Parts: sequence; C-alpha cells; structure tokens
Amino acid sequence: MPEGALSHVRVLDLTRVLAGPWASQVLADLGAEVIKVERPGAGDDTRKWGPPYVKDADGADTGESAYYLSSNRNKRSIAIDIAKPAGQRLARRLIAGCDLMVENFKVGDMAKYGLAYGDLKDEFPRLIYCSISGFGQTGPYAPRAGYDMLAQGLGGIMSVTGEPGRPPVRVGVSVIDMGAGMWSVIAILSALMTRAASGVGASIDTSLYEVALGWMTYHAATTQASGVPPVPQGSGAPQIVPYRGFATTDGFIIIAAGNDKLFARLSGALGHPEWGDDPRFRGNPQRVAQRDLLNGLIEEIVRTKSSAEWQAILDEAGVPCAPMQSMDQVLAHPQTAALGMLQQSADGKFNLMGLPISFDGVRPALRSSAPELGADTEAVLGPYSTAPRKVSRS
Repeated sequence: MPEGALSHVRVLDLTRVLAGPWASQVLADLGAEVIKVERPGAGDDTRKWGPPYVKDADGADTGESAYYLSSNRNKRSIAIDIAKPAGQRLARRLIAGCDLMVENFKVGDMAKYGLAYGDLKDEFPRLIYCSISGFGQTGPYAPRAGYDMLAQGLGGIMSVTGEPGRPPVRVGVSVIDMGAGMWSVIAILSALMTRAASGVGASIDTSLYEVALGWMTYHAATTQASGVPPVPQGSGAPQIVPYRGFATTDGFIIIAAGNDKLFARLSGALGHPEWGDDPRFRGNPQRVAQRDLLNGLIEEIVRTKSSAEWQAILDEAGVPCAPMQSMDQVLAHPQTAALGMLQQSADGKFNLMGLPISFDGVRPALRSSAPELGADTEAVLGPYSTAPRKVSRS
C-alpha cells in the first residue's frame, strides 16, 4: 500500500464510545489525518472505562483505559466544547479544512449546535458528512440513545444467541458498534470516489439498529420462508448438521462437516463409516431433522479424547475443525503471530490488534498510540487563527 492510501484525506471526528471511533480509527489506519474532538476535562466516555488500565514499566496502572486505546490509535485529540458558540465556531473553521466529518450524537443534537448536515452543506458543498445513530434518523425510535446491546435485542440477534432453553445472551463482541463503524467506512470510501468525479459531497447515514437488521439477513429470509422464527442453537447453526462445538476431555472442539463428503470423512474418523450410508443421515436435510440424535452420538465419542487429539485425527481425515480458545490462547497462537495481527504501539507499552487487511502483503501500520485528551489542541487549532487549509480535491 502507498504510504497511507487516505493520507490526502482529513477527517473531523466528533464521535465517542465505539461505533464512531471505530469508523474513524479504520480511516486513520488507512492513512487519513483524524482530528478527534473531545469535551474539555472529560473526553471520550471510554477513557474511564476500566479497569483494566495499561500498566507502566513498574507494573502500576497508568490510568489509560485499554478499551479507549483499542479504538483511537493513529488520531490527534483536541479539546473544544461544541455546546458553546465559541466551540461551534472553531468546529466550522475545522470543517472548512476537512474532507469529511463523522458524528454519532443523538438525533437532533447536531442541529442544536448548528452543525447538522443541513446547516453545513451549502457552505461546504464538498463535505462528506457521516452520521451514526442508534435507530436511524426517522421513525418512533429515532430520538432514543443507542447502545450495542439494545440493538442486539431489538434487532433479533439476541433471540438466536445462546443455548436452547436458556435466557438470551448478547454476542460477546460489540458486533453492532463495530459493524456500524465498518459500514460507515464502506460508505465513506464510496462517497470519496463519487466526489472525485462529481466534486460534490454527500450525507451518509447508518444506525446500530440497521446494522443489526442487516446482520440478520438469512434469518429474516428463512423466517419468511418457513413462518417460524429461529431459536438459539448454542454453537451450532440451524441449517447445517453437524456444525457446532463438542465437549472433549479438556475443552471444546468445533467440527464443521458442511457437506455430505465431509460428513462421510467425519464418520470414518469417529469410527462409524456406516453413518455415511445411514438413511437417517444420508443428506443434510436428514441430518438437520435428526439434529439431536446425531449430535448426541458424536458427543459421546468426542468426549473421550482431548481437543489436541481430535484436532490431529480430524486434520488427518480432512475434516474442518478448530479448538475453542480463550483470549490468552488466541494471543499466543502461532497463526496469530504468523499473520502479524498484533502491533506494538509507538511507545512500546501496548499491543493492539491491527486492521484485518493487507496491501501487497503489508498491514497498515500503528503509527501512534491513542492520544491524551487535548494533546493536539494547540498544534491543530493554531493554523485556524489564519486562513483554513484548502480541502483535498479527491
């Protein structure tokens, strides 16, 4: 990748918590100059989301939230209060020198500050303006504050997550927040390409609820086709059997026999080659119908050996499988190391997961750690005592 594919792009980042900061961090990882605007004295809410905090060389807490550091690298921080007229004037001066703006305030808040897209589009026709809300700009839920778990529940994701017959649970990763950030970046990149041809900016909108609905794509289709809403399958999937985690003597191993050929290989590896010709299990529809019976038969066998033993056996048989790992095991896994996903911060104090893409074999670099609150206020705002920077023509 050239030195920052987006190095010609400047972003005004009026976001906090996760969905918005994740979007701006991806842009920053791709080389954009990201100016993060934070409230004086308080900053992004996640600065205080701890413990745990990063430790210094002597093992003492630094007060730096690990959560905040994971979502704000490669940015600059300025502290201004956009709820006040002086802060709003500064924000407009900054917008004049930026290619795009990202915000994730509650619907209506930016209009109160005179910083909604409608307030800016005539003055800044090339501006790309991205809004991330909880439930969208219209509809009865639009004014509500949005959080990842609310969208998981309202959007149906929690209805299919967890073990059958037990209370619903949220997905253990904030997939809605991070998904909203990812979809925002996709839209922003599309808008940048369109502007390069037309010279005109755009208003982009997404919401946590829309992302939750988007992730439910095949569940929505199958519910309409069958008239029956899906239910939790634990580690399994409703349309494929066997495709789930099975208990071993020391943990769990995931077995993914996604077609008849793989099921025949699995049957042989388990010591029951006759299962491949058994009318009850001959095709995937039959195996789905006999889900409980077949999974029970497999579980009786799998629980007799360790995860490592089964991985060796199933690898030899050509059956897709993987042990379920804890986070410390993931960090230490040789595949994680081979991919170079863990990147050391510039100050050497912390490792972060890098962007999960590479260009010509090179992963975007972790150029700088998440900034201290207001660390770049003077450096960034200094030029705005004179004429603002000319916006990129991309």
